[in-house]
Amino acid sequence: MSSSKPVALITGASSGIGAVYANRLAERGYDLVLVARRVDRLHAISEKLTRQHGVEIRTLKADLTVENDLVSLEDLLRSDERIALLVNNAGNGKLSSTVDMCDVDANATLALNIVAPTRLARAVLPGFVKRNTGAIINIGSVMAFCTLPITTLYSATKSYLLTFSQGLKAELAETGVRVQAVLPAGTATEFYDHAGIPLSAFDQAAIMTTENLVDAALVGFDQGEDVTLPSVHDAGLWLAYENARSTLFGATQTGVPAPRYKRT
Repeated sequence: MSSSKPVALITGASSGIGAVYANRLAERGYDLVLVARRVDRLHAISEKLTRQHGVEIRTLKADLTVENDLVSLEDLLRSDERIALLVNNAGNGKLSSTVDMCDVDANATLALNIVAPTRLARAVLPGFVKRNTGAIINIGSVMAFCTLPITTLYSATKSYLLTFSQGLKAELAETGVRVQAVLPAGTATEFYDHAGIPLSAFDQAAIMTTENLVDAALVGFDQGEDVTLPSVHDAGLWLAYENARSTLFGATQTGVPAPRYKRT
């Protein structure tokens, strides 16, 4: 890649949310590194966006559950100083009870939703901090604060990603580096096919298009939001949730058991 434009690296870029991010960021003038397992789709997206926007695009075939592929991506993030934005979009969400989920699906969920975004963030952050600029967008889920009998592991991993994002934001408060967590609700992607429940099983009125989701998330990013909930109309609900969480934590700092736990 030879141009002087900033580069955005997007994981899970072959379809859905990742593909729309590729389109929107190309519109904004970013050159792109698109990462996914389905390289044929990446090539098609790359050819289209190159024609439409005149950007340079590099496609990388990578399975982020495979150690060698993850290490190669870490090396790229550490070495390419043009990378200004990391979009951690790749994820997995097989819906099943903990007992019934097979080891392959459980391991993939942990690898894609926790291990990969953590390691990629750790790889890119030293350069961002050194240059005092850059951003990470972590694609989470509203299931970060809701657990159903078939979402136990998925919800737990998305809760981790939200907490990780908020922690990084606090760590980087005195720098020019930004972290945004995007928490979609139901979105029209191939997620549901992989999850084992068809999209048609849900109330279609509650399903957002990927285009609307990404456009809203980028507006939130432009507005400086650290956590963006594209489908939540009352922003006060998030503020109340965060205030309640802070109040609850403060109430733990007493060093004395609550009266209801008094031994009889």
